[in-house]
Amino acid sequence: MRRSEDNIFDNYEKRSVNGAGYIVAACFCMAAVIGMIIVVFWLNSSLKAESDIVPDFEIAIDEGRYDDALQMYRQIHDDVVASDSATPGEDAELQIRRDQMASMEEIVNTRLIAIEDQMRFSRYTPSTADLRFMNEMQEMTSSRLSTWLNDLCTEFLLGTIEKPDLIFIFEAVGGVNSVASTTTPLLYEIETIEMARGDVQAAEASFDAGDYVSAVQTYVDVCNSYDGFVYDFSSFRLTEIKEIMYEPMLEEGEHMLERLRYFSAESLLSDLAVIFPDDNRINADLLEATSHTTEVREYSGTVEVLSVRQLIADVSRGASNTGLYLTTDEFERMLQQLYENDYVLVDAETMADMSEADFITEVNLTVPVGKKPLILVLDTFDYMAANTYNYGLCTQLSLDEQGHVCGQYVAPDGTLVSGRELEAIGILDSFVEAHPDFSFDGAKGVISICGYESVFGYVISRDEADDRSTALANIGRPNVNFTDSEIENNRQTVAEIMDVLLDTGWKFASSTYGNINAFDSDMETIVADTEKWMDQIESLTGDVHIIVYPGGNYIYGTDPRAEYLKSNGFRIFIGMGYNPYHIYGSNYLYYDRTPISESTLSNSDYSRLFDVTLILDSYVNAVNPSEGEDEQEVI
Repeated sequence: MRRSEDNIFDNYEKRSVNGAGYIVAACFCMAAVIGMIIVVFWLNSSLKAESDIVPDFEIAIDEGRYDDALQMYRQIHDDVVASDSATPGEDAELQIRRDQMASMEEIVNTRLIAIEDQMRFSRYTPSTADLRFMNEMQEMTSSRLSTWLNDLCTEFLLGTIEKPDLIFIFEAVGGVNSVASTTTPLLYEIETIEMARGDVQAAEASFDAGDYVSAVQTYVDVCNSYDGFVYDFSSFRLTEIKEIMYEPMLEEGEHMLERLRYFSAESLLSDLAVIFPDDNRINADLLEATSHTTEVREYSGTVEVLSVRQLIADVSRGASNTGLYLTTDEFERMLQQLYENDYVLVDAETMADMSEADFITEVNLTVPVGKKPLILVLDTFDYMAANTYNYGLCTQLSLDEQGHVCGQYVAPDGTLVSGRELEAIGILDSFVEAHPDFSFDGAKGVISICGYESVFGYVISRDEADDRSTALANIGRPNVNFTDSEIENNRQTVAEIMDVLLDTGWKFASSTYGNINAFDSDMETIVADTEKWMDQIESLTGDVHIIVYPGGNYIYGTDPRAEYLKSNGFRIFIGMGYNPYHIYGSNYLYYDRTPISESTLSNSDYSRLFDVTLILDSYVNAVNPSEGEDEQEVI
């Protein structure tokens, strides 16, 4: 019995102790809740009271109680500055204070901007109340006013505000004591700023035009000639422009090196080396450029303009008997002969300054010493069905995996044959890569394009689709129905090929849309043909200034039809003749081109250029029957 009683007592005692614990815990929880309620109530009350400070600040401003307004702002400002390391619980309160400070500054700035705008645009003289506001709000107005006055001096330097307006504003704020330290020295500098305006604005014009080198050079001269405000501004802009120009200009110079434009690269990199004399990357690139350049001279003699048509890529079809074309081997041998005889490829457009719309200015060529200028025209690269399928020519151009322009055709057994060595473009590109001194500053040649049937073997318009269908039917080949989607894809493909050609030194020319006899065509025909060419082809090539007249049937430069062509940007006319000839006319430059083919090489004297017996297959193969057997890539 005793044990049972003890157990009962023990259990009762335990329950008593537990009950007391529950009571104590409950009291603590209640106290915590009450404390949180008090803190939240205090915090909300505090924040609510503080939320009234912005309206109170604005009322004080409206009533002219600037001391009161300034004290409100300073209290909030000091709280924000003092809260550099706020605890998580203080974040919300700190953000509220920051917002309050920003609102106060916005109120003051709005009023100040209104006064500034009136002074600048309406010649407003600040009232006594305005001056009192600007004076008594002290740091809240003085900082912005000082910045504004500095900005106005910058505008004066750049030409967006004139001197009388600037002087008026400085005199108008003369009664604001808090900005006297800004206005006084700037007033003394206005005359100096006026003297420097022309040079600074010239530097900015160069910068806007992308001529960073001129901009830097001009700002360097300004910094050497002025001090004070002008020096500070020019020095800042000089640093800024250097940072802006460095990477894009250096990348441009390195791209020129990749495209074998060594003379242009040398010029650009030399300018960069002056501006960044200790830059290792620039100096290494400049060394590469100068190692491929030589002394140049101005050339004013005759200029050879040679033209070739598409090349015979598949000699097994017997097309060499046509006499109209060269084989790929003959073309490459011709390049080798021209190279050995000191000819150098030049850009046909460099002989004419076409910067003015109404007249053309004669420009003498510059070529390396000992070299003779040569312009190469790839004549009417139209890839018409009758020619490509019957004569062993390539059927179209394409890009290989390295981005090189290739020719391609389908062999009689159905395999697709592709390679750079199958067309004049790829052959010349490869030749210049092996002999960069055969090209002056990366120049290649002029590719003339008509729109009849295709461009580079691709149908790029509904007009061409109709012509292509007719041409295929005429040679007994299956018709092809081109969808709008296929035509658009073809346009994109042609545009990609054109971008590569332009980037690698080639230029484009029109050979009319329909490959027409321009001389015998009336104005209506010329206009319709030209509009088609510009709409369907020039929309892909970009601006084209050269027209290569089919068959050499050129229009005289003063003919109304020629005037029409000139009005549409065609200002270099290329006709035909067997001797080098060019002449400057009324807003145009005319060249004769010498046609090069198996027939012309066999029947005309080209000894001034090369030895024909070292070029034509008929001569070379007779001496060495294995000559001309090329490997072709089959894909």
